[in-house]
Amino acid sequence: MISAEGLRKVFYASRGLEVVAVKGATFSVDAGEVFGLLGPNGAGKTTLLRMLGTIITPTSGICRINGQITENAPDSIRKEIGFLSGNTKLYGRLTARELLRYFGRLYDMADPAIAIRTAELAELLQMHDFLDRRCEALSTGQTQKVSIARVILHDPKVLILDEPTLGLDIMTSRSILDFILLAKGRGHSIIFSTHHMSEADYLCDRVGLIYEGELMAVDEKAALLAGRGVNNLHDAFLSLVDERERQAS
Repeated sequence: MISAEGLRKVFYASRGLEVVAVKGATFSVDAGEVFGLLGPNGAGKTTLLRMLGTIITPTSGICRINGQITENAPDSIRKEIGFLSGNTKLYGRLTARELLRYFGRLYDMADPAIAIRTAELAELLQMHDFLDRRCEALSTGQTQKVSIARVILHDPKVLILDEPTLGLDIMTSRSILDFILLAKGRGHSIIFSTHHMSEADYLCDRVGLIYEGELMAVDEKAALLAGRGVNNLHDAFLSLVDERERQAS
């Protein structure tokens, strides 16, 4: 469902200085799989996900969503993707219901279908208490639930979730993680980006560890831990970083 082949992204700073944000990333995600993209802030996670989500164009390499190259058909591919970031903004003067109606129309959904889907998501995400409240009056957790509803309103088969629990309390974070497991069970292909290794331990089937733009390892969790001789992703990540820096010195 999702594949990245040698993805590279270069930005240009002042005086023409090159900043290589992603260095030749290659991986794939199957239907019904949660792939964890793990790394610290500034590692290149968001840039990589934005290339897959057709938000920015790769400098080189190929992104495919459901077999289609993203650069060839970005508009049609966007209808197959739900892209969520931890700092997603909503239209404050709209109620949650109005916002979902607005985005449903952007996805060419008919109003009766939007109403049915809104009711389903209100039940799934426990949004009934604030569905008709303006978004500017919502708490952080409520805002994130509306953001998730917006992203999955059109029932996309591919979900790209960039730190979706950022800034949330423990109970709201757990409800988001449980929702992701439910989406996995329905056959969605999910990329889940985080710098919280415990979340990846809870959710992910396979993981990719990224540091300074380099995807250092991609494997199933058990194989990755066994290969590094550790029992958690935190230590596996640090082991790879230490090895990388020894080789560079």
